[in-house]
Amino acid sequence: MTNIQIPAVRPRPAAPSAVAARRTARDRGTRLLAALFLAPTVVGIVVFTVVPIAGSVVLSLFHWDVIDSPSFAGGANYREVFGDSTVLVSFRNTLVFMVLAVALQLLIALVLALTLNGRMPTWLRSVFRSAFFFPLVLSAASISVVMKYLFNQDFGVVNWLLGLVGVAPVPWLTSEHAAMATVILVYVWQQFGFSFLLFVGGLNNIPKEIHEAAALDGATGLRKHLAVTLPLLSPTLLVASVVGIINALQVFEQPYVLTAGGPGDATRTVVMVIYERAFEQLRFGEASAVGVLLFVLIMAVTALQFRLSRRFVHYQ
Repeated sequence: MTNIQIPAVRPRPAAPSAVAARRTARDRGTRLLAALFLAPTVVGIVVFTVVPIAGSVVLSLFHWDVIDSPSFAGGANYREVFGDSTVLVSFRNTLVFMVLAVALQLLIALVLALTLNGRMPTWLRSVFRSAFFFPLVLSAASISVVMKYLFNQDFGVVNWLLGLVGVAPVPWLTSEHAAMATVILVYVWQQFGFSFLLFVGGLNNIPKEIHEAAALDGATGLRKHLAVTLPLLSPTLLVASVVGIINALQVFEQPYVLTAGGPGDATRTVVMVIYERAFEQLRFGEASAVGVLLFVLIMAVTALQFRLSRRFVHYQ
């Protein structure tokens, strides 16, 4: 009996339309999965950022003291804000604080990062990194309370140490110029750890071959850092400066705890004015108007930074 072999029937290739349909379904599933993962973040941004900003803009057009119903005020709150000398002084203080604090913060962080990037045992480098970053994880209010005692004119440790070398007690928190300097020092001491870690990461990403080539060309020491390190580190400098300026423009805890805005209005900041108008004087409309102006200032300064970064930031 002859065995008849039936050839295997190969499945026909799917029609192009069927392949496209499966690919479309797979892409749709991928997009749906991505949307599900992004949904919590998007909802959080909308609920905790977009809605409060929109609410502040709307509230700035009303007079409201929480007790009575809101009454429409139009631009009256903004006229009162621009005519209030305390608000104008707070904006001036905040801008001065921002310039000095951010410049000092970036300088200290950069110098320390360059120092630790040199030859040093790994364990010692880890110890310094942890020590410099540690103040950042502490509460700004608790640090300010401790610093308020350290800088006290009568029984503070700082003046006691200065007295050992014959220096008269310094009114750190009660003198107009010394108070602002003290607030800046306390703020920078706590905040520079963030910029420091950014610079450490940026320096580690610079290829060693570039420094070796610069050394062969005769670039050493400060010249090497100015000609090679800083241009290659400029993207990190941009990030550190943007974050530093945004945080500095919103400073509140340090001046509030250390000096309560004094002496006079020497250390009063914009966020302190917002707090006082809203929760002490129950003038929520004016507080919202000041908050809107601060938001516009932050956006304007940030946009200016990115605009200028086109000239000074160099990407590898």
